[in-house]
Amino acid sequence: MLKLSMRRMWLMFAMAALVCAATVLVAPAPARADVTSPSSFPTSTQMITVTAESVSDTTATLTAWERDESGEWTSVIGPTEAYLGSEGLGVPRDNVWRTPMGTFALDQAFGNQPNPGTKMSYFQADDQDWWDALPGSPTYNSHVRQAENPGGDSEHILSTGEIYDYVVNIAHNPQRVAGYAAGIFLHVSNGEPTWGCVAIDRDVMREVVQWLDPARQPVISIGLA
Repeated sequence: MLKLSMRRMWLMFAMAALVCAATVLVAPAPARADVTSPSSFPTSTQMITVTAESVSDTTATLTAWERDESGEWTSVIGPTEAYLGSEGLGVPRDNVWRTPMGTFALDQAFGNQPNPGTKMSYFQADDQDWWDALPGSPTYNSHVRQAENPGGDSEHILSTGEIYDYVVNIAHNPQRVAGYAAGIFLHVSNGEPTWGCVAIDRDVMREVVQWLDPARQPVISIGLA
């Protein structure tokens, strides 16, 4: 297991946030409004770090960490290989396959397989589960249950197949700003770059879902090594 002091862990998050802020300076104003920082999650005791060597990389290293009462962080899962968006890291947009940089809450788990035993809110998808990706929709970037496609590039979760066996939402756009990308997830890898999500080995993903606990306010930090 790896161990990190609280100070060093926050330094990693600060570096990710600074890179994110630098990237966002050239982005549209709505994207800037949704950027988060480590200080937004001072009581988190579960964190996942995703680090790449450069913003153009389509692979990264993912590690899950726990913080004890002394403030020390210990790795509990990984490090393991992760795939990023096919356009690397930066500011995501609809139809731009880029993984967002920053620190974000992990707020919803789901999948095409039964609940593997997570404490997170979890639903097993059926034929009426969609992730709304229609800009301007009142439920843009959120889970909806209905018979018909919400429109646009909305995803029919069940039809996505094995990569959605286990999924956790990365809450990069909680205000659902239109155009700032919908459906950025941590999910199972098919061995290829993603549409902006972070993807890892199926067995590791299942382990991550089992480990996550909303009472510990889990977050994910995505940035440069």
